[in-house]
Amino acid sequence: MTGTQRIRLRLAEPGDAPVLRELIEASVRGLQAEDYTPAQIEGALQTVFGVDSQLIADGTYIVAEARSRSEGNALHANVNAERTIVGCGGWSKRKTLYGSDHWTGREDALLDPQRDAAKIRAFFIHPAWARQGVGSMILQACEEAACAAGFTRYEMGATLTGAKLFGAKGYVPVKPISIPLGNGETLLVIHMEKLAYPTL
Repeated sequence: MTGTQRIRLRLAEPGDAPVLRELIEASVRGLQAEDYTPAQIEGALQTVFGVDSQLIADGTYIVAEARSRSEGNALHANVNAERTIVGCGGWSKRKTLYGSDHWTGREDALLDPQRDAAKIRAFFIHPAWARQGVGSMILQACEEAACAAGFTRYEMGATLTGAKLFGAKGYVPVKPISIPLGNGETLLVIHMEKLAYPTL
């Protein structure tokens, strides 16, 4: 049993925060080094990248758990195998486009599904699980949940690293966004959008 066959999605809970903090740091340091400098990564981890407890409280943040390799063994079929969080990502019905709990530019006002786009937020995959379909699974779940909530468009502030995945999933770049970081650096992200129902 390999790849996404060993993955289970569930909603994040407040108690997941310590594990998510470790996952986010590992993801950023392990996967974004090709797109950002060490100084940008350090600055972003202090402000932009991190746990967003509002997403967890809203029930719109999803974690991907990997089953242990022995769980598929018939001898252990009825035993609760250990699961490890290997990815996370969410969607939001609030105005904030990006940022963790530490980000000062938050706007937590609710969006109007008839007029506004749902925000796709805070995707991080553990480096050991990169390019194995975990992010795609979470993205599909987020889009389906946002669609069920009445949204017909999605938008995000994608990192240069994440933009590669999201571009392959139908997201179109709108404009670059330069985010000022606390250490004097700036972080370039890409504002991207997608229609829930693409026109034919």
